[in-house]
Amino acid sequence: MTTAESDTTAEAPVTNRKQPFPRGFLDTISTGWAERPESLPSARPQAPYAAARRAAVSAVFTGKRLVFEAGSLKQRSNDTDYPFRAHSAFAHLTGWGADAEPDSVLVFEPTDAGHDVTLHFRERAGRETTEFYADATVGEFWIGPRPSLAGVAADLDIATDHLAAFTASDDDVTLGQNAALDSYVSELRLVKDEYEINEMRRAVEITARGFDDIIQALPDAAKHARGERVVEGVFHRRAREDGNGEGYDTISASGPHACYLHWTRNDGAVVPGDLILVDAGAEADSLYTADITRTLPVNGKFSDVQRRVYDAVVEAADAAFAAAQPGVKFREVHEAAMAVIAERVAEWGLLPVTAQEALDADAGGHHRRYMVHGTSHHLGIDVHDCAQARREMYYDGVLEAGMVFTIEPGLYFQIDDLTVPEELRGIGVRIEDDILMTEDGPVNLSADIPRTADDVEAWIARVQG
Repeated sequence: MTTAESDTTAEAPVTNRKQPFPRGFLDTISTGWAERPESLPSARPQAPYAAARRAAVSAVFTGKRLVFEAGSLKQRSNDTDYPFRAHSAFAHLTGWGADAEPDSVLVFEPTDAGHDVTLHFRERAGRETTEFYADATVGEFWIGPRPSLAGVAADLDIATDHLAAFTASDDDVTLGQNAALDSYVSELRLVKDEYEINEMRRAVEITARGFDDIIQALPDAAKHARGERVVEGVFHRRAREDGNGEGYDTISASGPHACYLHWTRNDGAVVPGDLILVDAGAEADSLYTADITRTLPVNGKFSDVQRRVYDAVVEAADAAFAAAQPGVKFREVHEAAMAVIAERVAEWGLLPVTAQEALDADAGGHHRRYMVHGTSHHLGIDVHDCAQARREMYYDGVLEAGMVFTIEPGLYFQIDDLTVPEELRGIGVRIEDDILMTEDGPVNLSADIPRTADDVEAWIARVQG
C-alpha cells in the first residue's frame, strides 16, 4: 500500500518517512489535465422510495430540525481504515448505498410546509487544490473520482450542498441522541416497500450462488489446516463479485465449532465426517443483506445421529413457518419452533422435566440450554434490522405484509456438555431462511437453497459432480 509522500508545500519539514514535494511537481501538478464534462444521471430506482420515507419522517417531527449523519471512516490501524459503510438510517432516507460519502449529513430544516431536506457532503476537490494530490483520505489522486453536488442531486433526486455549509445547532434532533427519532426511523423499516423487497431477493440470489461455491470448495477445504477460512474465502469472493460484500462476518463453523453461535474466527479444520455450519449473507450494493444458514455434511452424507438432529431442526423451522401468518404476534413464531425443540430433546431423554414443563414461561426453559438464541429477527438494510424499534412494535408486534424476517432454529450440543450422550457432543445444526410476509401468508425467499437432509445430500452430489 502506498502512502502520501509529502506535506503540501515544498518548505514543509521532513518528518519520519514523508518527503516534501519538489518545486517542479508543485508548479506542474495542476496542469495538463483533460476537461471532465459531467452528464447528470437520471434518478436511481430507490430515489422515489427514499423520498416517501423522508416525507413520513417530516410528518411526524414537525417543527424540528433533524440531523442524520452518515458516519465517518473508522481507523483499523495507524493510517488504514475499515471500508466505509453509511449508517443504515442515513442510507434508508437518502437511497445512497455502497457509494455513500463519509461524513455526509442529511438535514431536515423545518418550514411552514414541513421540511426542506438537504444532503451535505464533501464535494470533489479541483486539481488545482493540494487536496487532490496530497490528501490520501479524500484526494482523487488516491481514491479515485468523487461525486459532484450536481451529480448526487440528480442521482438521488435530493437537494445537495457542500459539507462546509452545514452548521450544527443546539436544538438539533440528532440520530443516536434522541430515542423517539431512533425508534421511529427503525420502525419505519419494519414493513419493506417494493424496492426493498426486490433488493432482498437480489441479496438472497447472490447468497445462493455463494453456497454453491462453498459446496464446490469443500474438498479443498478438507485438505487445508484452516479449511474454515477456505469456506469463508470462497463466499467472500462471490459476495464481492456480485454484490457489495458480506452483510456481516461469515460464520464458518465446522465440527464442534458449530456449537458456538457466533464463531467467526474460522480458523479450524474441515473434517470429513463432521458437519459444517455456514451462516452467511451477501449484501447488495444498496446495502440490503441476506442472512442464510445451512449445515452441510463435509463428506456429503449425514450420519444417522447427525440426521436425527438435523431433522428435528427442520421440523422446528417448518413449525415456525406454519405459525408465521398475517396478524400473528412476532414472538409466536419463536414459540412454535421452541415447542418442537422441547419435544425432541425431552424425547431423547435430555431434560430433567417433561417438554410441557420446560415450556412453562416462568419455571421452565430447560431446553434452552440447547438453543439459547431466538428463532427470528427482522432483516433488511441491517442483518438485525429495526433494532431500535419498541418492544411492542417488534417482539410483541403483529406480522404484516411486507415484513422480512428470518426463521432460524437450531440445536447445539457442546463438545463438553455432560448432559447429553457422547454421540451428540460436538454436533451443532442451524437452518436459517429469509421469509417475506405477504397478504396470503409467508413466502420463503431462500426456498431454492436446499434445506432438507435428502435435498442437501443431493445438492452436494450435484454441485461436486
